[in-house]
Amino acid sequence: CGGRAKDANLNAIQTALLCCVPAKDIPLAGKEDMVHTIVQTLLCLDTPVQADPVFAALTQVFPNGPDPRTSTAILSRLAKQGNLNLALLTLSWHETNEYDLNHYHYNAVIDACAKTGMWKNALQIVDVMMQHQVEPDTITFSAAISACKKNGEWENALQVFRVMAQNEEI
Repeated sequence: CGGRAKDANLNAIQTALLCCVPAKDIPLAGKEDMVHTIVQTLLCLDTPVQADPVFAALTQVFPNGPDPRTSTAILSRLAKQGNLNLALLTLSWHETNEYDLNHYHYNAVIDACAKTGMWKNALQIVDVMMQHQVEPDTITFSAAISACKKNGEWENALQVFRVMAQNEEI
């Protein structure tokens, strides 16, 4: 998609946010464009980003909650950009609204933690994930270990490895 199409999609999402139009009614070229424009819109929010504007924006676009794949795509895009704050707020919005979350959602945010050197957040998210009875997988543990490793937290990395080794499904 060229720059004009993405600009048009961004305008469509921003208009939707202002007019409370559900995401399903936004004319976009495809899901990837929708994810791109939602992330771009979230990035346009004032800095430092607070929960209320993020929650309001996501609720306006997804009044009945997003489908799991769209959620994963949004969280993954935020993680790839290393935008941990928005990724954490987006995850928190899902949890607050009791929308289904799976290991893909948590893994994307743990990956953002690893990329931004926030090892404590990564380990906290693994704990939250397990509290919500979402089983961590190899990717979960690898991202948590990577977050610890990048900060020289070898003891914590070894502890995550021990937990991984005890997990019967890995």
